[in-house]
Amino acid sequence: MAERTGNVLKQIERLRRRPVRLRETSITMTHGAGGKATHDLIVAIFLEAFRNPFLERLDDQATFELNGVRLAFTTDAFTVHPLFFPGGDIGCLSVHGTINDLATAGARPLFLAAAFVLEEGFPIDDLKRIVDSMAKAAERCNVQIVTGDTKTVQRGKGDGVYIVTTGIGVVEHPVNLSIANARPGDKVILSGTIGEHGIAVMMARGNLDFEADIQSDTAPLWDMVESVLKVCPRVRCMRDPTRGGVATVLNEIAQASQVCIRVFDETVPVRPEVRGACEILGIDPLYVANEGKMVFIVPPEDAEIVLETVKQHPLGKDAAIIGQVEEEPAGIVLLETGIGGARVLDMLTGDPLPRIC
Repeated sequence: MAERTGNVLKQIERLRRRPVRLRETSITMTHGAGGKATHDLIVAIFLEAFRNPFLERLDDQATFELNGVRLAFTTDAFTVHPLFFPGGDIGCLSVHGTINDLATAGARPLFLAAAFVLEEGFPIDDLKRIVDSMAKAAERCNVQIVTGDTKTVQRGKGDGVYIVTTGIGVVEHPVNLSIANARPGDKVILSGTIGEHGIAVMMARGNLDFEADIQSDTAPLWDMVESVLKVCPRVRCMRDPTRGGVATVLNEIAQASQVCIRVFDETVPVRPEVRGACEILGIDPLYVANEGKMVFIVPPEDAEIVLETVKQHPLGKDAAIIGQVEEEPAGIVLLETGIGGARVLDMLTGDPLPRIC
């Protein structure tokens, strides 16, 4: 036990001292996985070039005030393969993903823009199916797609269709949400079971010799978020754990807030079918992408009312308190196992499930 504790402490010290630098000389698929490589690329290249107070927050959107109105602004790109998968497609995924990024700022989504990069030879019927899915998703969320762009590339220079969506929303509640807001004593609430989206996409590719009814969890979360803000305007931050999964999102929060987040492994909700598929793939469900889940960091005195509020939402019936915020070791996420041991839960490294969103 003493040796294991010593190893954890050494790992913590290495992580604390780890500089942000790019080792690669060219872009790899890992840079799009949403984990450590993505984080380092953003910090070393984009943040360095575009540095400003909005971008430095490294949130999923920018919030600002314009003529006395607080607005949130975000953009996202979708390259999922295959384009159609159990529970969704690239169309509804692009709408839901953009709405959820706005929701993490406490913003009611209002308008979207959509840009399409189409490959020569892509079937018009498939494009109609995707656009119809987007239209229905936007209508259900009371959001309008008001502008956009279309480009084409030669056959073999794309993968059917890529979609880039931009969204704008209004922050109506008196909140100040940021991944730098977590404080010791806060509780970590997860809105439901994890890993469905990533595993559903992998099964749609035929990469798994595994039969199970696993559907993507892609869904808009603004209604859930708004219900939480009504009962707890003191929410510290929210994050939807997409690429890189819950583990990567918690690391981003721990580093930005300079706190430790301790996760209790036995409390993390995972469906048996998803856990089984992850075991076959040799990956941890905490690193698998989700498209319809939210992580909330809330003050301890508000944890129970937030949990109950999330559970009352149709998408939150499996919500759970999965961890707590501690003072030390700052910038580190620890996973506490059922037998009382703990290990460092780092950001995702590598790209075990490429092209999933």
